[in-house]
Amino acid sequence: MPITANNPKRMSWLDVPQDSDFPIQNIPFGVFITKEDVIAIGTRIGDYAIDLGALQQLNYFKGIELTDDMFMQDTLNDFISDGKKTWRLVRNRIATIFDSNNSELRDNKEHRAIVICKMEDVEMQLPVQIGDYTDFYSSKEHATNVGMLFRDPEHALLPNWLHIPVGYHGRSSTIVPSGIPIHRPMGQTLPNGEESPVFGPSRSIDFELEMAFITTDANVMGENIPVYEAEDYIFGMVLLNDWSARDIQKWEYIPLGPFLSKNFATSISPWIVTMDALEPFRTKGPKQDPNPLPYLQQKGRHAFDINLEVAIEPENGEPTVVSNSNYKYMYWSMSQQLAHHTSNGCRVNSGDMMGSGTISGPTPNSFGSMLELTWAGKKPITLNDGTERKFINDGDTVIIKGFCKTNGVRLGFGEVSSKLLPPFVRK
Repeated sequence: MPITANNPKRMSWLDVPQDSDFPIQNIPFGVFITKEDVIAIGTRIGDYAIDLGALQQLNYFKGIELTDDMFMQDTLNDFISDGKKTWRLVRNRIATIFDSNNSELRDNKEHRAIVICKMEDVEMQLPVQIGDYTDFYSSKEHATNVGMLFRDPEHALLPNWLHIPVGYHGRSSTIVPSGIPIHRPMGQTLPNGEESPVFGPSRSIDFELEMAFITTDANVMGENIPVYEAEDYIFGMVLLNDWSARDIQKWEYIPLGPFLSKNFATSISPWIVTMDALEPFRTKGPKQDPNPLPYLQQKGRHAFDINLEVAIEPENGEPTVVSNSNYKYMYWSMSQQLAHHTSNGCRVNSGDMMGSGTISGPTPNSFGSMLELTWAGKKPITLNDGTERKFINDGDTVIIKGFCKTNGVRLGFGEVSSKLLPPFVRK
């Protein structure tokens, strides 16, 4: 079935600002609350949110087999469970409805009033109920930098890193959408030169520039997903900031890896950009040497050219861009991550989220964390207001953006923006 929604010549009868992340070629999926306090599953074109439940009730999806309440839920999980064929049919239909040459909804003032909201009038929610969250560690540049900082620089990459997509299981209960502030966590740390740990606020709060993919129901327990089928079970992608407490991490990560240093907060962008929308932006990933084991081997273009930017905005100040990177730098692809994740028979469900791990490029300005950008605080960054940062200060807002551009079409993810607050105080 062709992806007609991706036609680069298609225009919408809705106004789309120049360089918008959400042209008619995007058609992402999300969940929002309207000004009438109604929860709606929707999509976005330009600065308009579109209520898909209302569209379905008004019979605009006629001919597509959907359950009567498909878009009347408060999450996308059921829609994602319906599989790739349904996703493509719905997305293609939305593109047709909002095509500049289609007058059916355009000229129906009553229907438009029911279906279309201004973005300024809605509040974005988590798009899916995330049952499980796995965070990978798949940027070779990032893994090398962290290995040099935390361990022996001569052996920065551990022996297994070039053979498996390393990952760990995160905590879905503290995943929040863009706009929700984060509290500085408390925890155990070992001060320099001391032999006994102390408990208190983390002093080294960091962002991690990541992306994540959302899965559909992929397998039954015990079944593995072949690498060449893996993309069929990936619905789409979001931007992700996996907040990290580096001083807590340094003390706790041996022998079992990250724990409290990571699970206090993870922020994601609210619109899921589908893999169909990202199809034109495929590219080749880095050469893998040594060659992976057969179950991880793949040919073709399985990386995606997604430009990424991180800015820090101090309280009452202007944002300063501190990193420019690209998702194409990832050493291990999404297909390889999902194939490895299920290689032991681990079950993957609709709405599960898989983080890429920090995305760092080959140059210092493309590093994806303050740990790397300041080299563990040894080289502070100066913001536009003249203040310095080794890590993130209370009151700072971290803003991550991402977009793709080719053949005259630009589409993006919006942003994930989160403010760091002081430690939570119980009243």
